[in-house]
Amino acid sequence: MAPPLPRGGLGRVLFEHGVTKMRNYLSLQIKTWQKLSPMQLIHSPVMLVVFICTLITAGLTLHLALNQLPYFFQGACALILLFTVWFANFAEALAEAHGKGQAASLRSARRDLRAWRLIATGEEDVPASALRRGDRVRVIEGAYIPADGEITQGVATINESAVTGESAPVLREADSDHCGVIGGTKVLSGNVMVTVTADPGQSFLDRMIGLVESATRQKTPNEIALNILLVAMTIVFIIVVVTLIPMAKFMGIDLDITMLIALLVCLIPTTISGLLPAIGIAGMNRALAANVMAKSGKAVELAGDIDTLLLDKTGTITYGDRQATAFLPVHGISIQQLIEAAVLASLQDNTPEGKSVLKLAQIQHGVQQPTFPSDATWIPFSAETRLSGLHFADGQRYIKGASSAVQSWAQQQHLPLPNNLEALLHQVAKPGGTPLVVANHQAILGVIELSDVIKPGVTERFARLRALGVRTIMITGDNRVTAGTIAAEAGVDDFIAEAKPEDKLAFIRQQQAEGRLVAMVGDGTNDAPALAQADVGMAMNSGTEAAREAGNMVDLDSDPTKLLSMIEIGKQLLITRGALTTFSLANDVAKYFAIVPAVFASALPGIAALDILQLNSPQSAVLSALIFNAAIIPALIPLALTGVKVKPMSAEKLLRNNMLIYGLGGVIAPFIGIKGIDLLLTIILS
Repeated sequence: MAPPLPRGGLGRVLFEHGVTKMRNYLSLQIKTWQKLSPMQLIHSPVMLVVFICTLITAGLTLHLALNQLPYFFQGACALILLFTVWFANFAEALAEAHGKGQAASLRSARRDLRAWRLIATGEEDVPASALRRGDRVRVIEGAYIPADGEITQGVATINESAVTGESAPVLREADSDHCGVIGGTKVLSGNVMVTVTADPGQSFLDRMIGLVESATRQKTPNEIALNILLVAMTIVFIIVVVTLIPMAKFMGIDLDITMLIALLVCLIPTTISGLLPAIGIAGMNRALAANVMAKSGKAVELAGDIDTLLLDKTGTITYGDRQATAFLPVHGISIQQLIEAAVLASLQDNTPEGKSVLKLAQIQHGVQQPTFPSDATWIPFSAETRLSGLHFADGQRYIKGASSAVQSWAQQQHLPLPNNLEALLHQVAKPGGTPLVVANHQAILGVIELSDVIKPGVTERFARLRALGVRTIMITGDNRVTAGTIAAEAGVDDFIAEAKPEDKLAFIRQQQAEGRLVAMVGDGTNDAPALAQADVGMAMNSGTEAAREAGNMVDLDSDPTKLLSMIEIGKQLLITRGALTTFSLANDVAKYFAIVPAVFASALPGIAALDILQLNSPQSAVLSALIFNAAIIPALIPLALTGVKVKPMSAEKLLRNNMLIYGLGGVIAPFIGIKGIDLLLTIILS
């Protein structure tokens, strides 16, 4: 009688955990055996050849058995070849299973959501699935964002942990570069209007789930090149082995078909061919585990080839929340005059810097924010003009902005430049601050000091990238003094100061024309052209729709420094593939010494000198080589999934280490393994 099922408590939890484990295991096995289909094996020509050899050997075994002839050797070879293909399929299925586990957690973020959609007559309650690109919805405090979109009105703190795994809430605000929101995330505070930017099934969550659940994976250029090499080697060895048959007949040598099949399987690059899909899928999984949605596998691998990294200063190298810390008037201007002008020039400035000017004026100097004048026009900040302010109907103007932009504006207005302005600018910029110059219709009044802080650990990461051969370049709209100070403190290799959006695009094109691969990170609409031009463009999910569409990677955590991790993931993928390819090809050396004497020793006694392993018999030698050839694939699966550890070193040293560890190791390991298997078989069969 079967024991009763546990009804609750720890027993129930353990039972359900066991059922889940068993279900996952059965699913993995089914997927592995499904990959034996010729329609799937055709994507791996080397494994297809091994499978055909398996069928031929199985046919020989059946023929011998029906004729009551000894068939143990042929049957054993057929089983070993079958398990060689099975292990290769298992490696790929296991890598895919890791990604599907991530899809389950992402799917939990999707729920039966509803939305208040704005229509001409008011609002209507509709399911989230009915929303289309361009629809506007109202989301109140405590509700869930129904679809991917951009906040067009209001400000809110949002819990994105269901998607990104980050428990800390994030701030999203209209009319800023941090207005993007993800469907399925919860509004903790604030009421906002959201414009939907994705049709059903096209959200970033849907794309990520589809990416990790997809049965196919786009191969990268390097992987395609390696596959071509493996296929070419396989064709060459097939020709060699097939040619041996007429040559042997001409010389009067009777060759065993099973021996020739074993020779072929051990000569062709089965190990790396079996692990190649798992290596690529594992690289994609590591990107997904880092909450980065790569639009193709090419983007992940291409990150490993990057040699130039272009980074914005604000938000990437520094925290980005620059705050006004001091008002510095020029000679002849009182601090009250400067503060009054700075406040008027910041009335409708929704940037963190503009808000901090109003906050500093209130906290340190007791100046309250006035109401917006009815006879004034707001001059919004733009990346081209790099200034903002207020224009009154009677001609009064109050302007603030980058020093070069305000000085150019002042010259156009025929205003003199104060004698000590350059000294004030240098005073602010020398320690790494950012100066904003304030002016009115009569004169330049002074400087606002903005302070920022370099993120901890950034310097060490730049040093690590430099050791990996990646050149880091900081680009900023700040003046050269400020940019130089920040660049030196952060440890970047070079910097571009007073840059406009078109300067980023021009720089990327220049670097690419010189043969370099360039990566860039951005979040604003003005970053979109450069993100699209870069070889690897990472957009922040909190950024604008234009930026997310332009990049070939999207970071759901909206952490600009994540690109540094993606470069390391890409390099790890390349290094892992190179290391295992080296190991696989080096394996063949020992197999030659095991198989060739076994096949030809009886007919050509001189070849017996190659039998340096002194294996027990030709049949034992062949079985030992085939068993090692099959067993090495599952033995290397953990390395293929986790990847070879990336260490900062030059390409020459990396190549030397690969040849020493995986090249020499690939030569020695088979000698030890094949001899050990031969001794074990001798004991078992004696």
